[in-house]
Amino acid sequence: MAARLTLVDRSLHQQEIRKSRFRAAAGPVADEAAAKAFIAAQSDPAANHNCWAWRVGQSYRFNDDGEPGGTAGTPILAAIDGQGLDGVAVVVTRWFGGILLGSGGLIRAYGGTAALCLREAEKVALVETVSGTVACDFGDLTLVQARLGALAGVKVEVDVFTDSGAVLSIAVPKSDAGAVERLLADLTSGRSLCRWNK
Repeated sequence: MAARLTLVDRSLHQQEIRKSRFRAAAGPVADEAAAKAFIAAQSDPAANHNCWAWRVGQSYRFNDDGEPGGTAGTPILAAIDGQGLDGVAVVVTRWFGGILLGSGGLIRAYGGTAALCLREAEKVALVETVSGTVACDFGDLTLVQARLGALAGVKVEVDVFTDSGAVLSIAVPKSDAGAVERLLADLTSGRSLCRWNK
């Protein structure tokens, strides 16, 4: 199975097609709320059309924003899927230049502008993670935080300090969960164990 990719940061691409100006803005999004916020931030109310699409896992949406049905949102989504991307939203804004492009021309313009924007963007592999908690004594806390923090892809946050130590929230690449459990057990002689969220 090919690795799924997402974008590192926002990317922009602009081109003129038969006197209409098309600008694509693409960016990483974590969920539907983030996608809606990205679309709102990147849309230009003064433009003729702000067409968009996003995909997060199995969820996706697209919108033609007044262009003929299937000529804008669907090709933008196809550009996202065609490059194997996930957790991505794209807005293609059009300022009409006075020349009608026809259905085929619109599909090529919207899909092509989105595809060029995505092709130019810096990408990173999406890694499936699991999250959980680790209860840790004060005596082990510094060592546990340092060792977990040094592992690639592991995120560590202190959730709560207790009378005897702290409860850490961790997010770990799913493929490394077993190794992290063993590391914690070895570092603390079994005093700290992971409890993974279901």
